[in-house]
Amino acid sequence: MSGLLALLDDVAALTKIAAAQLDDVSAQAAKVGVKTAGVLIDDTAVTPKYVHGLPAIRELPIVWKIARGSLFNKLVILLPIAMLLNIFAPWLLGPLLMLGGGYLCFEGAEKIWHIFQPEPAHVDKSAGLDAAHLEQTRVSGAIKTDFILSAEIMTIALSSIEADSLWTEGMILAMVAIGITAFVYGSVAILVKADDVGLKMAQGAYFEWTRSLGRAIVRGMPGFMETVASIGTAAMLWVGGSIIIHGLEGFGASTLGHAVKAFAYMVRTAVTFASGFAGWAAEATLSGIFGLAVGMVLLLILSLAKTLLPSRWTA
Repeated sequence: MSGLLALLDDVAALTKIAAAQLDDVSAQAAKVGVKTAGVLIDDTAVTPKYVHGLPAIRELPIVWKIARGSLFNKLVILLPIAMLLNIFAPWLLGPLLMLGGGYLCFEGAEKIWHIFQPEPAHVDKSAGLDAAHLEQTRVSGAIKTDFILSAEIMTIALSSIEADSLWTEGMILAMVAIGITAFVYGSVAILVKADDVGLKMAQGAYFEWTRSLGRAIVRGMPGFMETVASIGTAAMLWVGGSIIIHGLEGFGASTLGHAVKAFAYMVRTAVTFASGFAGWAAEATLSGIFGLAVGMVLLLILSLAKTLLPSRWTA
């Protein structure tokens, strides 16, 4: 009996250790997930366009297909690559992060550029496809785009993890991948169906206030989607600029990083109300301005390359 009690005591102790480790993994996963905010918001803003023009009954199945593809990208392809990279070539993490930050800056700058210089209308190559082929084309395109964004998310997450063991690191990355995918595509599912729900409320609800709410949802969704897209663009520039600034510090070029932190500290000490938020906003704003400058330079380089190089090289 005493041996059984001792065994149960050992089991209880191991359970407490496992629970503590799980809490630590969950806390780190949440902390790491916050650092991917810029990519998350942009991913959420971009994905609804892939269901545009398709039957409403197919919207949620399409979102589910894209979500499964995104999860496959993260767990089956990118997670093993990230772990191998961290084991055999951790020195590559900084340059890869900066490369991803440059991509975010380029994407954000390109979106701002197109506000002032809209692209000429392109012929929709999918116009002649039937619904099944159109859906397959849209899903395939969305999963390819998601792969780039997921790679950036996993790289940012990997650089932010503070774990003692390889297994803990892998668990945190897996939790981040699952949690982020659920958040992004759950949000997308709500966004793409909100106008349908609003229309049903406006047409068939019993109470007048419910019908008014439905009409408000239908009228407000286009503006809301534009707002989400704008926030996503700003977040991409902020995150991309911040990644490059921190990467430069790792290579010894810390002047810009120190200047940004000094300005944020000055704002924080000068503001009496919500000083912490004011300091963060100042640092994020400067990082975003720097990210926009980097993105515009990359946009100019790409434009020159398209002009000077043969078209088969820049297609």
